[in-house]
Amino acid sequence: MLPAALRPDGALKLVIFDCDGVLIDSEGPSCRMIARSLREHGRTISDEDAVHRFAGHALTALKHEIEQAEGITLPADWPAQMQRNLVSLMRNEAETIEGAPAMLRGVAALGLPYRIGSNSSVQEMEAKFGRTGLDALIVPTCIHSARDMGCPKPDPAVYLAAAQAQGVPPGECIVLEDTETGARAARSAGMGCVLLRSAELPAPSWPGLLRIAHLDEFVPLLRQIMASQQGDANGNG
Repeated sequence: MLPAALRPDGALKLVIFDCDGVLIDSEGPSCRMIARSLREHGRTISDEDAVHRFAGHALTALKHEIEQAEGITLPADWPAQMQRNLVSLMRNEAETIEGAPAMLRGVAALGLPYRIGSNSSVQEMEAKFGRTGLDALIVPTCIHSARDMGCPKPDPAVYLAAAQAQGVPPGECIVLEDTETGARAARSAGMGCVLLRSAELPAPSWPGLLRIAHLDEFVPLLRQIMASQQGDANGNG
């Protein structure tokens, strides 16, 4: 059954955004940083391969994945090292995804509240939003970190926490994601999900998963959903 956020007879009451790849273009710099670290540990990996392999992965889980795939042992504090480096990196290199500021203003104009649910730490997100100016559009108390909670995606806990903080049932939320890991988290939370992915790339198919190729498409999609729900309410009123 579709989440209420997507059904004509349901209600959309909260939008939850992933951060990296949706609002902030940080995947490239962060994955290149990881590639540099692995080259320092004797592995041969290009920056391009690192982006393909590591984008969207939580650092703690990534350490295990890399060790298994590469047959090496990284320092126990490697995730913490990378996290500290990321905060510094994002203060200097983070950029917005094209259309993100206008999209956030458009969601607000629809009268919909929004929150952020990310695998990044709160400290890292604050650095990214401060660097890009998105801190003017995002209330600090609406930022939720799966890393700080100790339950990175695909665990749905960060999305459930965002819904609870807003006082909205999970089924009345829509998540905007760019990775299948995040989309699985949204699905497990019982939320609708919109996947930001170019048309030529594959994507999973399940009820409640929509797809857009550019952020410019997101607000019109929400407007269409809300109009459908309003029309159904008027028809049944």
